[in-house]
Amino acid sequence: MKKNITALFSKFWSRFLALTLVAVIGLTGCGVDPGGLTGNYVSDAEAVIKSLRYAIELPDKDAGRVAAQADARGKINAFASRYRRDADKLKLSSFTTLRTALNGLASYYNTTSKRSVPVKVRDRVLVELARAETALSQGR
Repeated sequence: MKKNITALFSKFWSRFLALTLVAVIGLTGCGVDPGGLTGNYVSDAEAVIKSLRYAIELPDKDAGRVAAQADARGKINAFASRYRRDADKLKLSSFTTLRTALNGLASYYNTTSKRSVPVKVRDRVLVELARAETALSQGR
């Protein structure tokens, strides 16, 4: 009888502690941004642009291509998640232009990661990234 009570008590406390930990993390957040973004829109946009340029310009046979594509994909997802509902950022031309580039590249990365980005897609994304950088430098 005493063993059953001890086992029940132990099971209760382990579940209680687990639920408490989940609640604390849910309320406070874990403080880690998977894309490595800072929360500063301009520096985050510049980091995403730099990562995308690097990933796009790597040749097929480069050993770091897969890692660069994974980093770019993570930054795309983190940037979109962080800023897509921010009403102030939605009005900026830098955000809409960068989002166009992100969507074009994300749709390619979601279908394959074994090839480099096709020339047509790469050229379009590079033009959009240049436009976004210009808009960022002008504060738009």
